[in-house]
This record gives sequence, structure tokens and C-alpha cells, in this order.
Amino acid sequence: MARLAHHVFFTLKDNSPAAVDSLVADCQKYLDDHDGVIGFSVGRRDTELDRPVNVKFDVSLHVIFSDRATHDVYQTAPRHLEFIERQKENWATVQVCDSLLED
Repeated sequence: MARLAHHVFFTLKDNSPAAVDSLVADCQKYLDDHDGVIGFSVGRRDTELDRPVNVKFDVSLHVIFSDRATHDVYQTAPRHLEFIERQKENWATVQVCDSLLED
């Protein structure tokens, strides 16, 4: 069964250091350690990398699921929904890129 990569790029209305810290901390608290998560990382955009091809965002989240089924369960998990409720008011844009990983 193919693993699923779930990449989320957040652009914030308020992208102050405190707001970015809050989003990163909530990602770590609410989005890691779900059943089926086999890889997890979250971080801030490296603003020194400013080439024309670089997409502008404030925080990126990368979660690797063991398969599509565990991703689907995660989408409606209470901790995931709580994360959304806590943070959604500060999101200007959210871009999600999901892909099946090749071995």
C-alpha cells in the first residue's frame, strides 16, 4: 500500500513571531502522534531563500501517513479538528498538497 505525503503551507494574517510560534507549537501538540503517522515535521519558511521559484508562506507542515486510510481518519480526528478551531482565524491562505509516495 502506498504511503501518503500531506504537505500544508500556511500564510498567516498576522505573521508576527508570536503568531508563527503559536501555529508551530499547535502543530506539534495536535497534529503529531496520530495513528498511521510515520513522519512529521513543521517549520518556518527560510526567508533568506528568496528566488523567483520560492513559494511564499509562513509555516509548512509535512506529515507522512502509512496509507490513504490513516490520512482519511486523521482528517476527522478530534485533535486535528481542535487544531483547526484554534488556528483558523489567523489563516490568510492554506495550501494542501497530497501525494502518493513511490517506493
